[in-house]
Amino acid sequence: MIKNVLLVSMILILSIGIAGCSTSETNTDEISTTEASDIATVNKINGEKAMEMMASGEPYTLIDVRTQAEYDEGHVEGALLLPVDQLETLASEQLKDKDAVILVYCRSGNRSAQASELLVELGYTNVYDFGGIVDWPGEIVI
Repeated sequence: MIKNVLLVSMILILSIGIAGCSTSETNTDEISTTEASDIATVNKINGEKAMEMMASGEPYTLIDVRTQAEYDEGHVEGALLLPVDQLETLASEQLKDKDAVILVYCRSGNRSAQASELLVELGYTNVYDFGGIVDWPGEIVI
């Protein structure tokens, strides 16, 4: 009886372990999404993918969500400054098209993640968070 309970317990533990370790082999072309609402998601990309999107010729809006002082020290060329603590107010004024592609960055990736989630909650449907300027592979302008 004890052997049967032990055997069943071991099988159960192995089954749970195998199920927890399984992964999906979906190619997302370096884009991952996180659910922010029932309608849209935040697309998490890296700086290289953001550069590709910017070079594609397709329209986009580039958002820097850092402070004015950080922006003045250096930013990605063409970036619109919308500090994360003012984003909810400024978005309705500056980002009229809720279906436009929006690329978001900050210093290290924390504020860009918060800002991207907020934009999705506000109804924006094509939000791409590419993290921090510290990892930006391109030029920085002052």
